[in-house]
Amino acid sequence: MASKGKMGYKCRIAAVLLLLLTSIAALIAVAVIQSKWRLSQPALQYGIVIDSGSSRSTIYVYKWPGDKQNETGVVTEKSSCRVPGDGISAMGIDPNKDKESWEGFKKCMTNVSAEIPPEKHNSTSLFLGATAGMRLLQEQNPQRAAEVLESLREYLQSLPFDFKNASIISGQEEGLYGWITVNYLLGNFLEKNTWNTYVRPQASKTMGSMDLGGASTQIAFAVEDELMGPDYMHIKLYGYSYNVYTHSFLCYGKNEADKKILDKIVQGSSNHVNITNPCYPVDYEVTHNASTIYDTECTKKPKNYNPDKQYHMVGVGDSNQCRRIVESIFDFSPCSSAHCSFDKVEQPPVTGEFLAYAGYFFIARALLMNNNTDKIRPSEYDEFNNKTNQLCSTPLGVLKKEKPWISIKHLRTYCSASHYIFTLMAKGYKFDRDTWRNIHFVNKVKETSVGWSLGYMLSSSNMIPSEMEEVPPLTNPVFAGLVFLFSALTIVTVIFIFIILIRMCY
Repeated sequence: MASKGKMGYKCRIAAVLLLLLTSIAALIAVAVIQSKWRLSQPALQYGIVIDSGSSRSTIYVYKWPGDKQNETGVVTEKSSCRVPGDGISAMGIDPNKDKESWEGFKKCMTNVSAEIPPEKHNSTSLFLGATAGMRLLQEQNPQRAAEVLESLREYLQSLPFDFKNASIISGQEEGLYGWITVNYLLGNFLEKNTWNTYVRPQASKTMGSMDLGGASTQIAFAVEDELMGPDYMHIKLYGYSYNVYTHSFLCYGKNEADKKILDKIVQGSSNHVNITNPCYPVDYEVTHNASTIYDTECTKKPKNYNPDKQYHMVGVGDSNQCRRIVESIFDFSPCSSAHCSFDKVEQPPVTGEFLAYAGYFFIARALLMNNNTDKIRPSEYDEFNNKTNQLCSTPLGVLKKEKPWISIKHLRTYCSASHYIFTLMAKGYKFDRDTWRNIHFVNKVKETSVGWSLGYMLSSSNMIPSEMEEVPPLTNPVFAGLVFLFSALTIVTVIFIFIILIRMCY
């Protein structure tokens, strides 16, 4: 009896050891499978978009897992490079400046090449999109615009990337691509469900988009399906339809608006030797050549125009007078529609939340913050107005101490610029005290710059399909299912063996 009890005790010990060893083996097997699964993940893919705006070109490098081009939230910005010099619309005039621009392009592309593995160069799509600066040049000088684009195509085709296109995009496209970028980054088109597959979010709400460039500004937001007209674009993304209102205002980008404001100040002055500028800060003086104001399609050249004529301006920091001048560059007269923005353009009432980026962000940061930050706290309608009045009345020396990261060239414009974006949004787009709270000034979302370039690449590469029939589940649930099945079988087997051993011991 004693030997039988001892034998039973040993059997139980053996059974427990078997259970422990089997559990450890199962954990090791899971770890090995997981390790191999991770190693089998697809290599990264890359795309390059050159954003050629009116004042500069910026080269963006995007990356995403190779098997996920039809999903959302996976394309992120790897790096960006700002090309030194002016925008491409300034090419073909000054050979020295052209040389500087080409050297800047080559330096940036060298940096971009180093960011992307050499074996991926041939499969990396390369796009160039030119915006309002080139749209203006195309109106003013179509031949020079064509020559600039052709020279860029020749250069980009010589690079070791998969060059796709270099073209001037329309204002409506620019607005739509910005809207796609905003909602793509926020995950408003698709989200992961419990099973790790992509589905449309239950709320299915989208965010409005407001972009302020150098030569144009765009607004885009989703509206009801029954609204129709030239500014409404019906698109289908992942099998779902959206009706997007989008309009681009050429000549209302920040730089061109500055010129319009300076023109109003010049035309309203009786003394062209020393012109009082209510939008410049106290203690600031500058002399402008006439060409800096009138060498554009956005301002009307005065009689007997001389590009070398000089206008000496003296800042007086009069916020109320500056506001009146800024408002005068808009046409707020009624349009033929029940709802319109300005310059007789139809626009439905703004609804939902909006991201305001690019120039909006930098102006709002200078106005609301006294540090160089990527985050701006929300502002109220009246606070924005009050801060503008305060900035306009602050002498230049104090402004330089408060905002040392801003160059004088830009700092001198922020009184008129703050009045400008407030007028644009409040009187133009009709944001009121309630809807103003829905405006979020941002520079990046999920470490990716907000702008039209990402939406352009996604659209041009068909990475956001109109239908979602072939969007499969990710590998994750397959892996999770196999691990679950393996674990369940292991546990059942161990329990079965354990029971047999226990029974054999008695």
